[in-house]
Order: sequence, then structure tokens, then C-alpha cells
Amino acid sequence: METKKNIELLSPARNLECGIEAIKHGADAVYIGAGRFGARQAAGNSVRDIAELARFAHFYGAKVYVTVNTILKDSELADAEKLIRELYEAGADALLVQDMAVLRMKLPPIALHASTQCDVRSVEKVRFLAGCGFTRVVLARELSLDEIRTIHEACPDIELECFVHGALCVSYSGQCYASQYCFGRSANRGECAQFCRLKFDLVDSDDNVIVKDKHLLSLRDMNRMESLEELMDSGVCSFKIEGRLKDVSYVKNVTAAYSQAVDRIIEHRKEFCRASVGHSTVTFIPDVYKSFNRGFTDYFLHGRKADVWSFGTPKSTGEKMGTVKETGRGWLSVAGFKAFRNGDGLCFFNSEGELEGYRVNRVEGGRIFLFLEGVRMPDVNPGTVVYRNYDQEFEKVLARESAVRKISVDILFEEITDGYRVSVTDEDGITAAVFSDWKKENALTPQESNIKTQLSKLGNTRFNVRSVEVRMETERFIPSSLLSDLRRRMTESLETLRMKSYVRPSVGETVIPVPVYPQKELTYLGNVMNDEAYAFYHDHGVGKIDPAFEKSVPDKAVIMSCRHCIRYAIGLCPRHHDSDLKVREPLYLRLQDGRCFRLRFDCMNCRMEVISCDK
Repeated sequence: METKKNIELLSPARNLECGIEAIKHGADAVYIGAGRFGARQAAGNSVRDIAELARFAHFYGAKVYVTVNTILKDSELADAEKLIRELYEAGADALLVQDMAVLRMKLPPIALHASTQCDVRSVEKVRFLAGCGFTRVVLARELSLDEIRTIHEACPDIELECFVHGALCVSYSGQCYASQYCFGRSANRGECAQFCRLKFDLVDSDDNVIVKDKHLLSLRDMNRMESLEELMDSGVCSFKIEGRLKDVSYVKNVTAAYSQAVDRIIEHRKEFCRASVGHSTVTFIPDVYKSFNRGFTDYFLHGRKADVWSFGTPKSTGEKMGTVKETGRGWLSVAGFKAFRNGDGLCFFNSEGELEGYRVNRVEGGRIFLFLEGVRMPDVNPGTVVYRNYDQEFEKVLARESAVRKISVDILFEEITDGYRVSVTDEDGITAAVFSDWKKENALTPQESNIKTQLSKLGNTRFNVRSVEVRMETERFIPSSLLSDLRRRMTESLETLRMKSYVRPSVGETVIPVPVYPQKELTYLGNVMNDEAYAFYHDHGVGKIDPAFEKSVPDKAVIMSCRHCIRYAIGLCPRHHDSDLKVREPLYLRLQDGRCFRLRFDCMNCRMEVISCDK
């Protein structure tokens, strides 16, 4: 029998509540930050909470991955090693790692995943990481389907994880130093100040303003729901939703949406299966447009497109509702298929291209009143596209208990020599059996219907009855109280067996001979922050190793390296556009405080670099 390929939906967990709700709404795994050393400093959690999350997840065969993916100071190595041991004891299934110093620690037998901050874009890098003992790599968001497929075909034995939804970093992950350079807050140490969401002017070398006061580095959010099957066929086994700073309603909605999408594919692609068990039933219709989003793009999965950027705003636009039909004193009406309700958030792009947002005061007779009497109307004209970025009724549903996840079981009730036995088998094939030596009495009426009814009453448990079979030599009287006791002991026994039978992922083995790193020299882009990381790269064949940007700021450094290209976005790409507009390069991004950053365009590799400068 051919082994099926596990497909994992991996959801973010800001905290314990988000993690549990992600599992309940269909996630096969969650990733969560510990109290320190995670790439989202504002999303740290205690080891105790991680242990509780692991117990809940493991019941369904779901996994918990913990982010230890900042670069570390020498003074932090001992604490990081101690934390890793505690996380293993708490039940964590794997660590997401950026700093190679971790590989020189005395680690417990815990699986290692190469974080997206490792900037994994090539076959050579993936092969090296696999040789060092990583069981999974998180691929760079910028890779195309063809690039992913090439990596999988060259390295079929290592798991590939790919982002499918959520906010996008404009720079390659792990290669962004803008926040550190401008604000002293290192993105590689979990302190990103979101430099890329600020407003800039685009100016040429003569100081002519080409674009004024726009969010020129701000990208839309990723949405690859329509490409999941293609990603499966390319070798991706884990679909990752971004959002460890997102609230629980976001996690519920987006997880449920992607879980249902994966299930629809698996219905007709029988060679795939979910990586955990249990079916989630939700009380709402998932819709990713109803959660925070800046508009959507599949990024570079199918090549370069003109839908990547979000220059008008870094804020959420939500779902498109229609266009303005008419306006009046304090109100407007919208032509569309969806209706606003009291308390909703309404927004649109004004004549300056800026996002304006308002709370709906009331809706009467097709008119949407935004203000109390006497307050000015916004600058909005008929034909303007209107969005809803807060659906109050939808959020109310998500604020309540909105999902239940149950594991299907088959129950067998049978008469044995000394009494009766009930056995229950779940989706994983785990079987629990309980016995009763109840005295046998012949029954005057059929008992099978009542036996099935009583044994099927699993309402408050985490199981759902798929079938009940009854085997008796003759009609026996089976009291409901006995069946109730057998049902209780049966479910308790199965719960215990499920937890005992859970096996954590296997740990990768280092290849002998020791793999050689694909580069002979490492600049600050290698993010080598401590002596152990230095020794690691030295032992793997790197001859020249510069310190991390956070330790020594290079002169005129590349502080961002991006696939997003501003020159392409404004129609000035020499490879894709034929424009009459002439500008004198180099071009610069200028912040509102006057600081400038030079842009360098690597057309051969179709990349843009943002460089620190004194202009």
C-alpha cells in the first residue's frame, strides 16, 4: 500500500488561547514564541503555557513548534541552551532556529527547523542545512513554484515549509537591517520597527520628486489559497500562515478558511492526507477578506506581477463592498451585493490616494450614516470603491465559542464469556477496551437500539461516533446505567492511550563528512553575532567571517534586499516598460525627517537594494 503524503496546515499562536483555537479550527500544527529569543519579541509565552498547548495539540496528533530564531549574543547562549531543554521537557516538537550557534549546544533530541530568517533560496543552502541535521527548512517567501520544485527534486528527504498567507516583509527575511540602522531595533533580534510601512518620497539625483508621500516599501498581504494544490505538487508539505502578533479572531478565521481549502483538495487527491486527525466544525463561514489584510497577492509564486505593493496605506482595507452611488448630508449609499450594518468599519481611498476610515453610525433605508449631525462628510464621490475593514456581526460570532474538533471512533459492544466488553478504535487505529462482569440476563425486548444510543452519547468528549456494532449470542438485558459506565471508562481509556501513543518527530542526523557551507566568505549578511556561530561556519569551510550588522555597522551598507522593485512599480523598468519619463539616477527614498536611502537596481537578478547613505 502506497504511503500517503502528510500535508500540514501551520498556524500562528500569539499566546496559549490562539494556539488552542488554531488547533480547534483545523490547524495541524502551531508555532509559538517562548519568553525570549523569538523573532517577535512582543509575542513571548511561558514554558508552562507551551506545555499546556502541547498537551492539547498532541491529543489530535498536532504539533507545537517554538521559535528560538533570533541571533544571539555570547552572553545569551547559556540561557538559550537552558530554555531549549525546558521547551523539550514541556513537549515542544521542534525549534525554529536562525543562529547556527544552537547546533553547537548540548541539545536534547528535538527536531530543528531552519527559520525563514536563514534566507533559504537555493538548492545548495537546503542541502547544507539538511546535512547539518535540520529536518525542515522554511523557504524564502519570494521563491516561485519552479524554484520550489527544483529544490524538492534535488533534496527530496528534507521537509519544505512555505508561507501561504499573511503580512509580507519587503526584504528577504533575515536580510533586513533598516530597523536597526534607523532606530537601533534589530529585526533579527525580534525588535522590528516596521521601517517598510513608513511614508517616503521618491527623488532622483537632482532632487526632483517623482513620487511624493507614499508607502513605497509597503506590500500587500500574501494569499495563496488558490495555489495550494500546485504547492503540494511542488513538494511543499507545510503551509504556513503568518501572524504571531495577530489576535485570536484572525487566527480562527484564517485557519478555518485554509483548513477547509486543504480538505477540498484532499477529497480528490487521495495520495495526500492531513498531518493530524479530527474534524473541525465551525459556526461561521470563513472568509479571509473579513480579517486584517492590505489587499492580496500571491507574491512571486507565478512570476512578477503588478499586484504586489500597497502604496496607499499599510493599514487593513478588508473586503470590497461596492461603489458609492450617492452622498448626502452625513450619509452615503453604496451599490453592491453586500450590506453594511451598524458598527461596521467603512473605508475608501480618497482623491489623494490615502485611506480614510470611519465607523458606521447607523444604516437606514439603504443610506449609511457615518456621523452625527453637524460633522463634515468625507471627500468621497460617486464611483469610489468602498471597503469594510471591520464586520461587527462577524467579529461577534468569532468572539464566542466558534469551533469544535472531534476525532471519529468506531465502537464494538460484544458479549464475552465473563460478561461484556466495549472496544473503541479511533482514526489512528488506537484501540481501548473496557470490561464488565455484569450478570447476564435474557431480555424480553430487543436491546441493540438502546445499546447504540447510549454508547453514542459522546457529546462533551473530544470524540464523535462513526459506527457502533453490537455482537451478542442472544438478546440480553443491558441496563442504561451499565452502558453509561462503560462509555465513560471507554473514552477515558482512549484519551489516556492517545496521549501515551504520541511520538514526537524524529531528529535529523548530521552527515559525515561534515558538509561544506556553499560560500567561502560571509559578510554581515551572515548574521554572525557570537563566537559559537563563528566557530560553526569556520568548521564548515568558511574562511572569512564578518561580524553581524548589529555588532559592527558597515559603511554604505545594503540595509534591504528586495524582489519588490519601485522602478517596476512606477513603470520605469527598462526590461518591462517603454516609458518616456526620464529620471536621473541614482534614485533615493526620502523619509519625512529628511533621511535618504539610495536605491540600487540589480536587473540581472531582478532585485532592488536599499542602501544607507549620507545624502
